[in-house]
Amino acid sequence: MNLRIIAAGMLLSGSTAATAVAGTICTLITDAGGEGTVLQEGDCDSRVTPASTFKVALSLMGYDSGYLKDEHEPTLAFRKGYVDWGGDNWKQPTDATRWMKYSVVWFSQQMTKSLGEKTLHDYATKFGYGNADFSGDPGKDNGLERAWIASSLKISPREQVAFLKKLVNGRLPVSAHATDMTLKVVEERQIPGGWTVHGKTGAAFPRRADGSFDQARGWGWFVGWAQKEDRTLVFARLIQDERTEPGTPGVRARDAFLGELPALLAGR
Repeated sequence: MNLRIIAAGMLLSGSTAATAVAGTICTLITDAGGEGTVLQEGDCDSRVTPASTFKVALSLMGYDSGYLKDEHEPTLAFRKGYVDWGGDNWKQPTDATRWMKYSVVWFSQQMTKSLGEKTLHDYATKFGYGNADFSGDPGKDNGLERAWIASSLKISPREQVAFLKKLVNGRLPVSAHATDMTLKVVEERQIPGGWTVHGKTGAAFPRRADGSFDQARGWGWFVGWAQKEDRTLVFARLIQDERTEPGTPGVRARDAFLGELPALLAGR
């Protein structure tokens, strides 16, 4: 199976999620201002692929290294040979804002190739970002193209939340500019109850024993933080589909979580 199928679930384009049977692996919400856990359900400690949620960490790396300057510089042109399964949105000149909004894989790949495996590994290690493994598929030498998409890089929901908590509190070993710009380019939306939610979806398919990908068991992530007045909560939702449905697991994870969140946060 090619990367087109594996990463199809990564798109964050505002599409409506189809009704699907999916199992929630973990829901974890913590208070960014302290050690308190607001909600913890399921297995929050097993590592899986981060898929497109890795863009949050990659944004920090890009801004701290100087590859990214601001929301619009650099703006990279689409070139023949770049992955293009995201449709027209992926064939436009792309800056950091469009990259995050439309989950443009080729923009990520240009950045990871520029930074190199050692730099990626060193940043991820300092961030405490999962296993920090950018080697890619065994024997394929493709880590800079897809380590974060159902490949070598893995992270647990608890590690996602710990990383994001450091981000929103400005405690990661990067420049203030890198932190500020990453907080700025991650998408946001308003939900009932006066909360503003910033988050990133991600989705990918697990490998079977024979190396093929199980399209009926896709992982779906939604990770980020919610703010209301002087309160910030950090969250991770991870699901795994139980059968194939139109749409993407990441969008289903996001939409279900956002639908539940006002009730979960009521009175908190």
